[in-house]
Amino acid sequence: MRLALVQSRALLGLEAAAVTVEVHLANGLPGFTLVGLADVEVKEARERVRCAIQNAGLVFPGNQRITVNLAPADLPKDSGRFDLPIALGILAASGQIDAARLQGYEFAGELSLSGELRPVRGALAMSLALQAGGVVTRLVLPPGSADEAALAPGARVYRARHVLDVVAQFLPQSADAPPAAQATEGWSAVSAALPDAAVDYPDLADVKGQAGAKRALEIAAAGGHSLLMAGPPGSGKSMLAQRFAGLLPPMTRDEALQSAAVASLAGRFSLAQWGRRPTGCPHHTASAVALVGGGAPPRPGEISLAHQGVLFLDELPEFPRAALEALREPLETGSITISRAARRAEFPARFQLLAAMNPCPCGFMGSARGACRCTPDQVNRYQARLSGPLLDRIDLHVEVPAMEPAELLQAPPGESTAHIRARCVAARERALQRQGLPNQALQGQAIDQHVRLDEAAVRFLNVAATRLGWSARSTHRALKVARTIADLAGSATVATAHVAEAVQYRRTLRTPGGA
Repeated sequence: MRLALVQSRALLGLEAAAVTVEVHLANGLPGFTLVGLADVEVKEARERVRCAIQNAGLVFPGNQRITVNLAPADLPKDSGRFDLPIALGILAASGQIDAARLQGYEFAGELSLSGELRPVRGALAMSLALQAGGVVTRLVLPPGSADEAALAPGARVYRARHVLDVVAQFLPQSADAPPAAQATEGWSAVSAALPDAAVDYPDLADVKGQAGAKRALEIAAAGGHSLLMAGPPGSGKSMLAQRFAGLLPPMTRDEALQSAAVASLAGRFSLAQWGRRPTGCPHHTASAVALVGGGAPPRPGEISLAHQGVLFLDELPEFPRAALEALREPLETGSITISRAARRAEFPARFQLLAAMNPCPCGFMGSARGACRCTPDQVNRYQARLSGPLLDRIDLHVEVPAMEPAELLQAPPGESTAHIRARCVAARERALQRQGLPNQALQGQAIDQHVRLDEAAVRFLNVAATRLGWSARSTHRALKVARTIADLAGSATVATAHVAEAVQYRRTLRTPGGA
């Protein structure tokens, strides 16, 4: 009777729970039993591990009863990340490698039938979770996954290409294994190698005209505000949104790590995208679970994949009502908590919402380019798909009118992204020096303390909020937008002109016969 223990990790949200792979070999009827709340992919490891060990020229103890337990038993385990630790546990229990030398290491990796190691998702999230928990260990991961995990500061990571590369490092001291010794070139320590090249975004100079919409984008980037663009088809709403991320400040290392960790959980991480603010553009048929996350085990949704970046929802009224209403809480808190009967997971979701919509079902209400065919009742039903509470949480509402062909062809290129970004970064720096966070994140007493309205601006805002019937949330959001406009102007106080411009961005959607 022989027992071996191998350490690994299971992912539950951004947490990396410790899993001990216990392998027991005993005499009796040959069999391979895997227990410990394993999902289907984990149970299939039995066949992958068997073939990988045999095809690597190692001995699979098929004449014994093999029992593999993934502890703790009440923690769900999924994916093929446990293939490598199960294989090493079998080899250690059968005496082919030294079980004592496995201490201090943690393993994850999917095995091919030939014994090659394949990447697993969530390697960077696992490495960051270990760092946050103060766990000192050495990670052994497949190519790709090892490069991800090494991005975490202070991580000790080793890359292995084949199961023989791992076996060669843990052979008993007295053993002689030429096949394993020949495969050691696939084993190497990995250190972080971050690209130094500047991130290249599409240039806002490509968009001609639309000075009002560009001004709204500049305010949104400077203060971290959400933005809704309404206009007829082809007016440039999507082009503007796709260039918005270039106006945001460069990502710090911590922000880049947070964004990359969520992408790693979803299997979307790419080193080529390091330091680039993500821009998520889900289709309007996306469900609420696709947007905010969910499933069993919980996976991040589009709002989390856009963490530290931009979430662009085109054709906003066409999204399912349940999906849009699910955005209300994350827009306020910057995170999403997914609760299920057995498990609870929290994902970051600090994104900037950009949305675009047509003013009516046909898209041409108020446009000189085409006659609107929609009845007032159709327009009202279309706009009513967006609830008041959701619109209340969007700071800036701006119209994007259609351009005439002559204006489009003859207009010179607009101001470049680099020039606008410089102003946005300077305004955001003023806010950070004053209050330590962007204007959009101000809450409660911090709004009264840092907005600094002059007397005339206070009187103007009181009149505007009363006549427009604003809620307390609308008033506070207008105050924060006015503070951002003042920062862009380099003003220490918020004047009437700044409040007046902010009020223009809180107008409700236009209805037939309205202004």
